[in-house]
Amino acid sequence: MNKSFIALFFITSLITNNAVANSAINKLDNPITQGINHLGLTVSNLEKSTQFFTETLGWKVVGGYDDYPSKFVTDGKLFLTLWQVTKPSKSIAFDRKNNVGLHHLAFSINNLEDLNRLYERCKKTEGVLIEFSPEPNGNGPTMHMMIREPSGNRIEFAFTPK
Repeated sequence: MNKSFIALFFITSLITNNAVANSAINKLDNPITQGINHLGLTVSNLEKSTQFFTETLGWKVVGGYDDYPSKFVTDGKLFLTLWQVTKPSKSIAFDRKNNVGLHHLAFSINNLEDLNRLYERCKKTEGVLIEFSPEPNGNGPTMHMMIREPSGNRIEFAFTPK
């Protein structure tokens, strides 16, 4: 065999073996992650944001820190950490079209009646900005609405009939 063929064979086998190894790494049978452990949101008003989650949505406070002001809230399925910004007067509002970061957080709602009831609660909750009331998402069947909680984080609520 000539040396060029042997060199080409050696290089081809290295590339092939590397591709197979990389393919195996990239195509895991079971993902490494197992859902969301928790989500941390920075808030400009810890008290009002906490009240929104507890009083408007019915979540529970399950902890927090005084030295790094925060509250831990849960709906029994999802755990959120609400972190107070250091200087609320100097905080910069998130611009979903120009900043990298959380575009919005979306929660599932059990039925259309609950979505409409939540809309009515949000209308009465100080500091909540309603971007749009319950409406079809695209051509449906999902119905959704979008709000900004008192610190400005965008939250979507969606109901999809089964």
